[in-house]
Amino acid sequence: MSATYRALCTYGYADLTMQRIADECDRSKAALHYHYDTKEELLRTFLDYLLDDFESRLACESADPGDRLDAFLDAVFAPAAADDRGDFTVALLEIKAQAPYSESYRDRLCALDERMRETVAAAVRDGIEAGEFDDVDPDAVARFTVTAINGAHVREVTFDESPTEARRLIEAYLDGTLGRDTGPEVPV
Repeated sequence: MSATYRALCTYGYADLTMQRIADECDRSKAALHYHYDTKEELLRTFLDYLLDDFESRLACESADPGDRLDAFLDAVFAPAAADDRGDFTVALLEIKAQAPYSESYRDRLCALDERMRETVAAAVRDGIEAGEFDDVDPDAVARFTVTAINGAHVREVTFDESPTEARRLIEAYLDGTLGRDTGPEVPV
């Protein structure tokens, strides 16, 4: 999976080949084909790997709903390999662009989206129940937040916009919508 990640960052989706993935690891192209019949099959497994990795970064033991939202934003905006974030975000967007043509890619990306929305909605729901957040629709907040994150990803790749600014705007939205008092108000 690490070799797939490196090759995807280096070559992007369109120029990714089994040989290029093999060149990034200690296996031959034939060994890769022994485990995966096609590049698409390998990439489906890679998307599962990314989902598992993201799930592990979402793990926040805190009972505090605000801390859980912060951990979620950390997981979204600070990927494990921040040094090559630019290359990876481009490659991930290329995979997302294949979703209309690949049911298995779409299914995995939908699972990721659903997991993100569930994480936000659960934290919001818990914050409302604890009296820490205003009474809002947790599912609507989660949908908007994840939609904004996806839009930020596209803007990062397309317009070279900083993910730091997107995070700031999303935090301001959450603070304002949830009635969190986290310091000075940030204009949106």
